[in-house]
Amino acid sequence: MSSETSETLDQAMVRSSGLDTLLRDLTDRAVRDVPGADACSITVRRAARLLTLAGSDGMPSGLDLRQYENGSGPCVDAAGTGEEQYAPDLAEESRWPAYREYALGVGVRCVLAVPVVVESENDKGAALNFYGVGAHALDPGRDAARAFAARAGDAIDVALRIERRRQSAADVRTALLSRSVIDQAIGILMARERIDARIALERLRRASQDRNVKLRDLCGQLVARVSAPDSRRRK
Repeated sequence: MSSETSETLDQAMVRSSGLDTLLRDLTDRAVRDVPGADACSITVRRAARLLTLAGSDGMPSGLDLRQYENGSGPCVDAAGTGEEQYAPDLAEESRWPAYREYALGVGVRCVLAVPVVVESENDKGAALNFYGVGAHALDPGRDAARAFAARAGDAIDVALRIERRRQSAADVRTALLSRSVIDQAIGILMARERIDARIALERLRRASQDRNVKLRDLCGQLVARVSAPDSRRRK
């Protein structure tokens, strides 16, 4: 990949207003920079599940999804094995028969899936997928696709790490909210039954098990019932 392209990718990372914008910029840029590419997408493996982080403008949404559903296809194999997968003419391709039929049906004739190395601990396996509408369309662009994938890997890895940190922060907020509503429910029982916090919590846990309802949800229901009369009186 040229130094000009590398600088452009760095600039995109700096000016991007969010991860979605950054990754979409990468796929759109890949279509412009790789000869023969009409669409591009980014596949990552999250735990045991594959998902598409971004797709270029005009890409049929089912191109990747059909592969994930069938557990078979070029991007599935590239992400899973770390080996490049190339189908120069799907009309003559014997691999991935179910996917082959779908891709041809939406006008895709040529597919190249290039593995991408990601260092994130929980994200094992990724691929940059290129699609062409003509047979052998990507023949002249394979070197450019490999170079682009190598460069884009850093940006994808950063995006995955930031996303995971955001999810961790969201989990913490959810836990704090749960703790808050449970504490409120304990306080209600303490005042109503004249019992201490330990006994109040035990009663709530027992009721949660007996009713097969999550403790957080049970406490939320109790708090809502107690708060409702106060709300009506204030109106």
